[in-house]
Amino acid sequence: MVAPDIRPENPPPVVRFFQAWADLTVRIPGARRVLLSPVVALPGYWFATGAGLIWGGIMSRFRLRSEGGVIVAPHMPNWAFGRGGTTVGAVFFTRDLVGPATLEHESVHRAQWRRYGLCFIPLYIAAGVPAKTNRFEVEAGLKKGGYL
Repeated sequence: MVAPDIRPENPPPVVRFFQAWADLTVRIPGARRVLLSPVVALPGYWFATGAGLIWGGIMSRFRLRSEGGVIVAPHMPNWAFGRGGTTVGAVFFTRDLVGPATLEHESVHRAQWRRYGLCFIPLYIAAGVPAKTNRFEVEAGLKKGGYL
């Protein structure tokens, strides 16, 4: 199920920028195909995972472990990630949210990173801040992600 494109009337400038970027890539012939091709997306995913391993490793004091289809960086300070946890590439940053449902939700985000590469960042932001209308959060499962 995909959420409808519901955008706030006056989003913050960074959200407007990424929405415009996402809209522009759809209008440029072939841009979407190139940016989302595995040749471009996979290196972006690997780069994001590498950056996530460095950040998560340092912030979790190298207590990384593979669990539920993601690399979990637990015991991180709350300021080091967004909401209850954040997935960058294959790495899930969190303080203590490591239940099976949460990890299943985050493994979907890992697959999204793998599919979109670094384009996932502007696409996620352009999809909107409210999780209930963000198509990536809806795809990952709002209940499993703790949004319902």
